Amino acid sequence: MAFNSFTFLIFAVAVITFYFSVPKRFQWIVLLIASYAFYLFSARWVVVFLLFTTITTFYTGLLIGRVNDNYRSALSGGENTLTKEQRKRLAIESKKQKQIILLIALVVNFGILAFMKYFNFFAMNVNSILKLITVDQSIPLISLLLPLGISFYTFQSAGYIIDVYRDKVKPDKNIAKFALFVSFFPQIVQGPISRYNDLALQLYESHNFDYTRAKFGAQLILWGLFKKMVIADRIVIAVDTIFNNYLDYSGITLFLGAVFYSLQVYCDFSGGIDIARGVAQIMGIELTKNFERPFFATSIADFWRRWHITLGSWTRDYIFYPLSLSKSFAKLGRMSRKFFGSYLGKLLPTFLAMLITFLVIGIWHGASWKFVAYGLYNGVLIFTGILIEPFVGKIIKRFQIRTNVFSWHLFNLSLTFFLVSIGRYFSRANDFMDALRMLKRTFTTFNPWVLYDGSLNQLGLSERDMVLLILAVVVLFVVDLFQERGLSVRQIISEQNLVFRWGVYLLAVFSILIFGIYGIGYEPADFIYMGF
Repeated sequence: MAFNSFTFLIFAVAVITFYFSVPKRFQWIVLLIASYAFYLFSARWVVVFLLFTTITTFYTGLLIGRVNDNYRSALSGGENTLTKEQRKRLAIESKKQKQIILLIALVVNFGILAFMKYFNFFAMNVNSILKLITVDQSIPLISLLLPLGISFYTFQSAGYIIDVYRDKVKPDKNIAKFALFVSFFPQIVQGPISRYNDLALQLYESHNFDYTRAKFGAQLILWGLFKKMVIADRIVIAVDTIFNNYLDYSGITLFLGAVFYSLQVYCDFSGGIDIARGVAQIMGIELTKNFERPFFATSIADFWRRWHITLGSWTRDYIFYPLSLSKSFAKLGRMSRKFFGSYLGKLLPTFLAMLITFLVIGIWHGASWKFVAYGLYNGVLIFTGILIEPFVGKIIKRFQIRTNVFSWHLFNLSLTFFLVSIGRYFSRANDFMDALRMLKRTFTTFNPWVLYDGSLNQLGLSERDMVLLILAVVVLFVVDLFQERGLSVRQIISEQNLVFRWGVYLLAVFSILIFGIYGIGYEPADFIYMGF
């Protein structure tokens, strides 16, 4: 049940109507039933994996919560009798119990994710090694159906039990309500990856219908559909033409393919998130933002603060910080300072933690060496930016470069966009070697004439569709520019006179119906991140 289908639109309207029709104490039950109905309709029998993750993480949270309660009880009960050594021993024993429970739960749930998503990738690489050393054995490949949204709900559930372990949240005592937190239908397909303390209470509490909130939610849905159906589903034709036949192209054409893919994946992914957030907002539930105008980023680090925000914050809080602040990395820092000096030695543990973090981000995207390269590429770029920052500062000072002017901002923005687009070769190419071949063909040929000799009209899009695409991207840029300057386009539209306001709404609707995929004769394309 894709978000860009009429089926989902009817489903969402029915759920919202029923949600506000039942007594408020039953609203969360409506959401739970709707979420499982959505998942069963979309994924059928693989719902067992969702149930397994829900049950295991729920009871893991209870067990860890019980250890936390026992520890606090022992401390308060022996407040005047326990020695400092006894308190320390009690804390160590409590932490060890929690670590064992947490480790088992994480290994089991991430083990399922790893097996379902990465087994064949592992098997193929092992088989290649065996063949290389002339061993006449191989691991058989398995035909696996990846459960819908498994990466998203696994990470979200894991974040919950880690927060319980850290005593940041209290364990949920109602398994049905917790099941809703894991399976909430607008976000389960492609996120955002929500935190328990941000989402759970909103799902459990009752909400009244609010016209203003519903209006803003509907606007967000329309904007998401516009980005997906008018831009992403149109530009994908040119992207597929270039990447699937890259040997027919070179130079600027290939780079344009990467640029087009950057636009496609942004409009596709953020469009889906906008639809999810809009549906939730109508019901009074605010999902976490997952994008903050990433193409206005002025560095790769800034880009990742704006792109897939919830995945970035998840890996930062649960991977990067625990690694970089651990005793092992502190020891590594002391050792590296002896060999590499204070500046580089201090940064090396941070670099290693960052590399591991982005390796996880890369692998999260898919089971392929190209995604490993994609993650490492971004991690290395961010660290390089940190490493050369003092030298860049000296150059700026030496040549008296003004950094508070538009030209400097534009330079950083353009450089960041260029580097991001290069990374797209790895995330979109058919495999790692194809990505390298495409990069070689890009930088060994200079052919600017393709921009004006009609070559761009040979990429599967008619001249009419290309003009529509350019106009739609201009609209996207203008809206993002307004938002970047702190202006709310939805608020501005809502404050206009009735005729103008509804004129904009109707124009948006008809733009989607006429210029979207239903209007140009193409089949609706799946959302890219539905496969993750």
